[in-house]
Amino acid sequence: MPEVIFPGPEGRLEGRYHPQKMRDAPIAIVLHPHPQFGGTMNNRVVYNLHYAFLELGFTVLRFNFRGVGRSQGEYDQGIGELSDAAAALDYLQSMNNNAKHCWVAGFSFGAWIGMQLLMRRPEITGFISVSPPANMYDFSFLAPCPSSGLIINGTNDRVAPPKDTHTLVGKLHEQKGITVTHEEMEGAGHFFEDPHMEPMIGLVQDYVKRRLTETSR
Repeated sequence: MPEVIFPGPEGRLEGRYHPQKMRDAPIAIVLHPHPQFGGTMNNRVVYNLHYAFLELGFTVLRFNFRGVGRSQGEYDQGIGELSDAAAALDYLQSMNNNAKHCWVAGFSFGAWIGMQLLMRRPEITGFISVSPPANMYDFSFLAPCPSSGLIINGTNDRVAPPKDTHTLVGKLHEQKGITVTHEEMEGAGHFFEDPHMEPMIGLVQDYVKRRLTETSR
């Protein structure tokens, strides 16, 4: 497993990095759930998203936010974690400056950080938000949302209730120039426990594949 350590705003950050042989391969970063509730880059959803992008030909980086695993620093209410994500994207771009496409994927708290990163980085061409916690965090900064993406949640999510996700998606649907695709998986909980993990990852791969063919015409 290719372990990497790269500089973050508060010291070293620990990640896992899988490059492709193609110099112009698209790039993606994957962001993990809440550090104070056991979230790490080895979370099952994060791990599976990482390999889903790798299988599609992306160069992929996932990493631990500050204070998690071997990453230095301590939890910073999402403000510092957004800076960590920006540092991770800088690191990924520095090694892949020919990449045609740049994606960000996040799960739960990571989805919230990922959506904020979208607002700061116009080069991000697509996003995946799995179980975005719209009940806990304010997503009103997405005005307007700068790129198209996919939001996935489960109907049995007790951490981030579906009604809040519907409200978020409804607001994003009103925006012009982008398309936010929403998939809701019947019976799935917040963490997409089996048997829901595989079909959820399948939806992600189908969506990303479709987007890549659309943009390369």
